[in-house]
Amino acid sequence: MEPSFQSLRRKSISVFVDDVEIGGNAPVVVQSMTNTDTADAISTAKQIQNLATAGSELVRITVNNEESAKQVPKIKNLLEATGCKIPIIGDFHYNGHELLKKYPECAESLSKYRINPGNVGFGRKKDSQFSAMIEAAIRHKKPVRIGVNWGSLDPALIAKMMDENASLKNPKTSREVTHDALIQSALTSAQRAEDIGLNKDQIIVSCKVSEVQDLISVYGRLAQKCEYPLHLGLTEAGMGSKGIVASSVSIGVLLQQGIGDTVRVSLTPEPGGDRSEEVIVAQELLQTMGIRSFSPLVTACPGCGRTTSTVFQSLAGNIQKYVRQEMPIWREKYPGVEEMTLAVMGCVVNGPGESKHADVGISLPGTGESPAAPVFVDGKKFKTLRGDDIADEFMEILNNYVRTRFGTS
Repeated sequence: MEPSFQSLRRKSISVFVDDVEIGGNAPVVVQSMTNTDTADAISTAKQIQNLATAGSELVRITVNNEESAKQVPKIKNLLEATGCKIPIIGDFHYNGHELLKKYPECAESLSKYRINPGNVGFGRKKDSQFSAMIEAAIRHKKPVRIGVNWGSLDPALIAKMMDENASLKNPKTSREVTHDALIQSALTSAQRAEDIGLNKDQIIVSCKVSEVQDLISVYGRLAQKCEYPLHLGLTEAGMGSKGIVASSVSIGVLLQQGIGDTVRVSLTPEPGGDRSEEVIVAQELLQTMGIRSFSPLVTACPGCGRTTSTVFQSLAGNIQKYVRQEMPIWREKYPGVEEMTLAVMGCVVNGPGESKHADVGISLPGTGESPAAPVFVDGKKFKTLRGDDIADEFMEILNNYVRTRFGTS
């Protein structure tokens, strides 16, 4: 038997963000980030709720000015009024030390702070401003993510390390030095936070880059150097298929090595696009790797010359959409339904076999085949559908199966 993710998993400390455990033996946590103006409390709360409904377990928001800091308590109140208690993370850059001090209600309302060592302060102000943010976390009993990003590395640190490298007999490449700087910035900042008084079990670390091989290399080394929980993700994955592929490959390779405690797939949405797509991609990545189950997945054939009809494509798409829509309700009413498997196949070649492997499957007729669609339930032929109402009848079979198998009453 192939080793499981849990058996290979790197040992890390458990950190609690409200009731969500990160690290230790806890499941890998999916998180996301809003792209609304945080000063618009209603729009931000609405997007957080949408992300939570899609399955995000943590949501990060930008807190970049006084108006956004003022709105954080209102955002939390709006969410709690609807019963949404998802932890909210405050993303701070440049002025976090001022905002956390001036707006204690904001500091208290957030469940975690994200601090970027590269822009927390510069020159002589850096240490004092970093200390002020850590002291705020200690005061309000909040965990912190030390989140380093290669696009905003501490310029003094990278300049110093580049100079030292240049004097070596066999200097490293600039990319290798950048990797070293990322890791050093994260770990020295985490150690400084501990020295100030933040508990070790209140620290999460990340070293984000935009390229697949760089992420794999940096996290492979980082995982060997610390026991802090690690947050995975490309900092700018990109749009559409490029962003999905880059994120899936990089995060997937690291997860396969047992590295990673929380993930975010940072997709660039289309203008007006659905932000929750990044949540779905992260969930499907974890689920297809067999690490966690979030929602029933639909197996469907890609189509070929034997399947010139688009019926199976439409049915597969409609079922996947329907399952996603129903999951917030199903998750509460039908424990275990997220592990159900479905198959919608388009011809007789692989259709019956794939359908038998699924909990519920249908093999639709291909080009020139008899207009009949056998349905298989738990590996056995259940019924043959014919006529114009095949889709509706199959959906009824699916709903009955969910109620019968997963219902607790």
